[in-house]
Amino acid sequence: MESQNITPTTPNNEEIIENRELNIWEALLPVVILVGMLFYNVYVFGDDALSGSNQFILLLGAAGAAIVGFFNKVSYKQMMEEVAKNVKSTTGALLILLMVGSLAGTWLVSGIIPTMIYYGLQILNPTIFLAACVIICAIISIATGSSWTTSATVGIALIGIGDTLGISLGMTAGAVISGAYFGDKMSPLSDTTNLAPAMAGGELFSHIKYMTYTTVPTIVITLIVFIIIGFSIDTSGTPQIGEQLEAIKSAFNISPWLFMVPVLVIVLIIKKTPPLIALLAGTLLGAIAAIIAQPDIIIGIAGSKELTFTSAYMGVMKAMTVDTAVETTNAQLNDLFSSGGMSGMLGTIWLIVCAMVFGGVMDAIGALARISKALLNLFDSVFGLFASTVVSCLALNVTASDQYLAIVVPGRMYAKAFKDKGLAPENLSRTLEDSGTVTSVLIPWNTCGAYQSGVLGVPVVDYFAFAIFNWLSPFMTLIFAAFRIKIKQLATK
Repeated sequence: MESQNITPTTPNNEEIIENRELNIWEALLPVVILVGMLFYNVYVFGDDALSGSNQFILLLGAAGAAIVGFFNKVSYKQMMEEVAKNVKSTTGALLILLMVGSLAGTWLVSGIIPTMIYYGLQILNPTIFLAACVIICAIISIATGSSWTTSATVGIALIGIGDTLGISLGMTAGAVISGAYFGDKMSPLSDTTNLAPAMAGGELFSHIKYMTYTTVPTIVITLIVFIIIGFSIDTSGTPQIGEQLEAIKSAFNISPWLFMVPVLVIVLIIKKTPPLIALLAGTLLGAIAAIIAQPDIIIGIAGSKELTFTSAYMGVMKAMTVDTAVETTNAQLNDLFSSGGMSGMLGTIWLIVCAMVFGGVMDAIGALARISKALLNLFDSVFGLFASTVVSCLALNVTASDQYLAIVVPGRMYAKAFKDKGLAPENLSRTLEDSGTVTSVLIPWNTCGAYQSGVLGVPVVDYFAFAIFNWLSPFMTLIFAAFRIKIKQLATK
């Protein structure tokens, strides 16, 4: 029997409905209302806005769009049909997100992620401390898929180490954030890295591969700048990481053999194995490694006294599906060694579904088609389309104060415009990450900026100039667009 193609039907492969009676102001009204409500909601709830209130605001935005549709004689049935198509189009992305959550859980309890962190910490050197901060945080963020977790754990430790060396807190924080967001962008475990191709209508690993063209030069420039800064400032003292290393070794059995699992997954990805299969293989290999390398942790998670088939099964299943934490003797590391499993991805999945509801109604009433036409008339060139996408992402980071919405709204709005220009979805998803994901931390009232400055204890204004990777990324994507470097075209049938 021939295997079924699980590639999802993507939003930008659907025909966006046009409504002749809709003018540009009616089309933009739901977007303006949505942004206004999101701005106020984030102001009220702060970081907790992602716990559900932002999702409901998206539904209210959809309701506002529906009212515009009713005034223009668009039926309720037509709106619901478009919503159903939109939600169906994200099936593959939602399944990948669930698998990413389960993989993160097994890689934690197996010691794979702790092993990466253990060896990453040991590359510290006082002379190249800032560049080392970038590398360490990049490694950890790639392993965990979370820039927030990286900053809140190792980032705090690095801030303390930098302070003892007499290095500016703003410099250290900028290096931490640069590395953390590089890893976040390039990690298949990251929710934003999964979200961007889902909104643009692309595929996860193709998106990551295409991002390397702009992301690698940006991080190389960042490292060069930090190396120059490192050689131009005076440092004193020796970084003390012995406590962290000992804490990791006391909680996990650390072994370089554990690197075999991520290496095998990378090989599968290089061989163009479908993402779901590669992630499932990584999850199962992580589960096996956990039983072999970390039996005490598995027993503890299962609440058993000895390792049996039942306790092993229970331990790995809990790691895959629900909140799991491994305690160490270092309080700062405890937050790092925790995973939400599949359940930890439900918030992002919830956001995607609600965004698809909003996008579906906007499709049905003809708003997206009208906005897309206006954009194509306003920005006739390819560079103009990229530039308008960057500006839109930055504007939403400032007004809506949330990186997810800076990806979701422009992604859904510009998908057809990119398609009409004959541009592959990787162009859009890469631009969303280069301008939406990484710049959120540069806005003090954005959830990311508020979180990072609060956790690291460094105001945004102090680390802004040193978050080199973050503010350089949108310029890099515009440079590539201006000179038509690696601008992928849609495949012609």
